[in-house]
Order: sequence, then structure tokens, then C-alpha cells
Amino acid sequence: MENLTIWHYLLVIVLGTVAGFVNVVSAGGSLMTMPLLIFMGLPPSTANGTNRIGIMIQNIVAIYGFHTKGVSTFKFSSWLSITAILGAYLGARLAIIIPDDLFNKILAVVMAMVMLFTIFHTKKIRRPEEEKTDFKSQLISVFMFFIVGIYGGFIQAGVGVLIMLTMSWVNKMTLVKANSVKVFVILMYNLLAFSVFLLDDKVNWGLGLCLAAGMAIGGWIAARWSVKKGDVWIRRVLIVAVTVMSIKLWFFS
Repeated sequence: MENLTIWHYLLVIVLGTVAGFVNVVSAGGSLMTMPLLIFMGLPPSTANGTNRIGIMIQNIVAIYGFHTKGVSTFKFSSWLSITAILGAYLGARLAIIIPDDLFNKILAVVMAMVMLFTIFHTKKIRRPEEEKTDFKSQLISVFMFFIVGIYGGFIQAGVGVLIMLTMSWVNKMTLVKANSVKVFVILMYNLLAFSVFLLDDKVNWGLGLCLAAGMAIGGWIAARWSVKKGDVWIRRVLIVAVTVMSIKLWFFS
């Protein structure tokens, strides 16, 4: 870590901007930032905790960006956040106690499975005619977000795909609205997950704040861009993102 130069920090900001855009429009930005932080010399668990700083700042900015475009799902997102937070605590504790080499193996295997599943089912994500917000649908979503929270607290990378699929399949939301739910819920559970990593001294503030600066820029641009472009372009970026993530995991992990 003592060998880092200004160019390393600038690289983190630049890549953070790209990752922030990808995260808000679709998912998978952490598959760029996590390997970069590990390459910078951070242990995997510390890279995991440090990455959360960027995620939180990025999503705060993205929420405001969606709000300025008239897209808000505060009440529904708040309910989903409750169970996601509970799951995230369990996931974050698990991420801290397992050995770093085992974490890397689990990251590669789990993300490969998720991304392959997403690629084969992306064609089923379509713009619905009417949202499903009845009691049964909301109950299913609340349970699903507990599972999402565990995964997000443990790894985070690619969790946005799971959220968007849940919102599309269970609640029949448009991808634009699902994106607004995604950034809110991820922010809420990451507040708790980050505190777990912070209390265990698994955070590098220097790299984390540089990452946050870049991801905030990317998140702001993505929030406003996704509302303007609509579901068609979000679907295209989602397909590209999951394809790139899958290739990276299979061949370069």
C-alpha cells in the first residue's frame, strides 16, 4: 500500500466512474472495482468493505438523480429494505469470518452462476402493462429481498441483477422503476453492512473516498440517462454487463 502514487488514486476515480454508471443502469460495477482494490494491495475482506463506501455515495446521488426525474418508490422500497438489512448483516458477518482465498473462490463460482442464469433469462425481462402490488406479490418480494440482502452483504457484486429480476418478475415493474428501487434498497442495507466491516477494521478510507468520488459521478449520470432512455436501453446495457461479467469470471478470475 505504501507504493501507491497519485496515478493509482486517479485510476480508482476513473474506473469508479465507469463502475458507478454500470451499477445504476444495470449491475456488475463491483466486478471491476473489487479486483482493482485487491490489485492495489488490499486483502479481499478489506476490499469488500472499502468498496461499500463507493456504493453508498453512488446510490445517494442516484436516488436524488431519479427523484429529479420524477421517479420515486420510497414507501415500497422502505418495506423491502427492512428484510434486506437483516439479510445483509448475516452476509457481512459471513464475509468477514471466512478465509480470503475461500472468499475469492466463492465469488467466482456464485457470480458465474448468477450471470449465466441472467443471460439465459434476460429475454424474459420486458416492459409490463401493469404493476403487481397486491399483498401476495409484496410478501414474496419482502422474502426475496431477505435473500438478496444476504448475498449483497456477503459479496455485493451483481446484486443489482437479482433485484431487477425480482422487481420485473414478481412485481412487473418497468426497468426504470426497478432501478430506483434497487439503488434505494442497496443504499439501506449497505449502511449496515459497511458498519460491520468498519467495526472490524476492514476499510481503507483513502481508496474508498476516491472510489466514492468516481462512483458518484457515474451514478448521477446513469440515473438521469436511464430515465431518459427508458427500458430498451437499460435492457441493452444489462445484457452487455452480464455478458462481460460472465466472461471475466470464467476466464480471468
